[in-house]
Amino acid sequence: MIPGSNSDHPSFKKSFLFAIQGFRTAVHTERNIKVMLAAGVGAIVLGFIVGLDPLSWAIVLVCCGVVISAELLNTAVETTIDLVSPEFHPLAGRAKDIAAAAVWVLSVLVGIVGVIVFANAIFF
Repeated sequence: MIPGSNSDHPSFKKSFLFAIQGFRTAVHTERNIKVMLAAGVGAIVLGFIVGLDPLSWAIVLVCCGVVISAELLNTAVETTIDLVSPEFHPLAGRAKDIAAAAVWVLSVLVGIVGVIVFANAIFF
């Protein structure tokens, strides 16, 4: 819904289609989304190879989803900042750096969780 507009929210189906459109746009335009999707696919393939148990699968899938979601949010933040501040501004740069740092911290933690999950599956 557009602020100040009297129009109703789009239907559930249209909202779902907008979400898919946003995901496809991010995949086509953002390198980091492609990297994270590839890492997620790699984790899933490795999960099949080592024979993860159901709880480990749940952990791996949630971690993949959380990192990809965080990167999508980071992309949305950066796109919004570019819209409202097309010229470089130190505060805009700071906001973009902080949003990217949030994804980085999450990725490091997910990497540690991945090592624990896969080491457990391989060695124990």
